Amino acid sequence: MPVKGSDEQKRTNEIGMAIPLLDTCDLAGVDITGDALLTQRALANYIVEQQAHYHFTAKGNQPGLQRDIALLFEKRGPADFVEMSSADHGRIETRRIWCSTALNAYLDFPHVGQVFLIERESIRKKTGDYSREIALGLTSRTPQEASPQRVLAVNRGHWSIESVHYIIDWNYDEDRSRIHTGFGPENISRLRRFAVGILKSFQKPNQSIAELMRKLSFRTRLVFDYLRMTNNSATVSLRN
Repeated sequence: MPVKGSDEQKRTNEIGMAIPLLDTCDLAGVDITGDALLTQRALANYIVEQQAHYHFTAKGNQPGLQRDIALLFEKRGPADFVEMSSADHGRIETRRIWCSTALNAYLDFPHVGQVFLIERESIRKKTGDYSREIALGLTSRTPQEASPQRVLAVNRGHWSIESVHYIIDWNYDEDRSRIHTGFGPENISRLRRFAVGILKSFQKPNQSIAELMRKLSFRTRLVFDYLRMTNNSATVSLRN
């Protein structure tokens, strides 16, 4: 039996919360994305039964799934689609995706339409620092329903949401919040997202939210001036 706080218990809790939440939504035709903890057969079956589609990540919590997909793409040829981003945020990113239906009948996972491998390369303009990441995943959408370009776009959409959650959890320790009564958790989460949204509006390039929060904790008047919350508010820029 898994102990409280273990990966197995966390997966059970995640799925236990996800399905009642999804029950309140009209899911027909929607792509449901999830991180590795939600890559579970029960949730995949539920999503497809609702006439929706899943887009999941394969990591170490599903070692067989991860191994089989990685092995398939071990000797991959040219990418099925390549996307390059501008250097607006001080770095140049290149994303490549490979997709395949070769494992559809082999994987012990329901409703697989195709599997994919995404390679992300990033180069910081100022320092020349280089990083490379590999992500493996699977989706219930077939190639006829989702081209490599679309699969990549869905994946990017998921991680843009995850990055917001990471920022909030890192700076507010949200995952360990003790607020749990009534609408408290939802309300405080909305306030935190609102605060991060404001911070992002005047965030310097390469400046972290944590750094900006530390700065403002010693100069709180800047916040009130920026939001024009006092009768004698000055016109200021928090980029200074």
